[in-house]
Amino acid sequence: MKKQLITGMILAFSGALLLPSANAAVDEAAAKALAKSSDCFKCHAPDKDKKGPSLKKIAAKYKGKADGEEKVLKFMTSSPMVKLDDGKEDKHAAVDSKDAAALKNLAGWILSH
Repeated sequence: MKKQLITGMILAFSGALLLPSANAAVDEAAAKALAKSSDCFKCHAPDKDKKGPSLKKIAAKYKGKADGEEKVLKFMTSSPMVKLDDGKEDKHAAVDSKDAAALKNLAGWILSH
């Protein structure tokens, strides 16, 4: 019985090591390049508000929520109307990519702030 328990624990631990991480590594350089080419930095900065909220504020709003990444992705790609700091409403520009992996990487980078 003890041998079966130990074998089961070893198999469970080994299997856990093979599972993809929920916090897979973000390619920061690629995310920054996509954000730059999509003019994200025109309105957003990592640590300070511009026309739009800082990446830090965005991350705080969505980080840890089960659908946080999904919401960030939808926001980046659907061009919703947004209220700017000056009270005006404007259409949020969509990120200039159809590459799902690149978009997911950018969302992960934003949420890492």
